[in-house]
This record gives sequence, C-alpha cells and structure tokens, in this order.
Amino acid sequence: MYEYYNANAVGKLDEDCTIRAISCATGKSWDSVYENLSDLAQERGTMIDNSEFIINYLDRRYKPIVTYDENIGELSSRYKDNILLITTKGHITCSKYGVIYDTWDCRNRQVEYAWLVI
Repeated sequence: MYEYYNANAVGKLDEDCTIRAISCATGKSWDSVYENLSDLAQERGTMIDNSEFIINYLDRRYKPIVTYDENIGELSSRYKDNILLITTKGHITCSKYGVIYDTWDCRNRQVEYAWLVI
C-alpha cells in the first residue's frame, strides 16, 4: 500500500527524500532531521546526499535487514508490523506497518538496502 507523504517544511517537492524518509520513520520534524544530517555531513566534509554517508549514518543507528531480491512493496508487506527505511538506486523511502509513505509510488522499485527502525 502507498500513501502520499511530504514533510518538506515548505511543501516543496525537492530532492530531499533522505530527510523526508527519516522524518517519517522517526517522527522528527523535517527541519530537525535536516539540521542533524547537515551538521554531521559538515563534520565529515561531505554532502548531505552522499549515498555512502547516508548508508553509514543508517548502519550506525538501525539494524540492517536482509532482502531477497525484492521490490519495495514486497519488503514492506513482509515487515508489516515494523517501520523500515529502504533504499533503491538514487532514492530512500519509509515503510510504516506495511504502508509506503513517499511523494510518489515507488513500490515496484528494486530494494538496495533496508533498515529496521522499529
């Protein structure tokens, strides 16, 4: 299942999927997540949208889960009692209790990595 979600502080549809997804998964505001990620990226001398930075950030905070050549919708259904952060090529989304929350329906995209938030 998919539900439209846009936590962008001013309602823009921007390239801020990491901030939106983490905001959705944690219940923190878009601004709070943006500030935290920006501070950490600046400390490490990288950009906030650097995929290696984001993967390391998520690995340190959440439990990585094994995926079995699944798309986002399949993984979300398999973990319908949990909250997940899921990456695919060039994108990250949030699954909460079997529902994908995002600005577009990405359920058919192939999973790259995933983390169990709850």
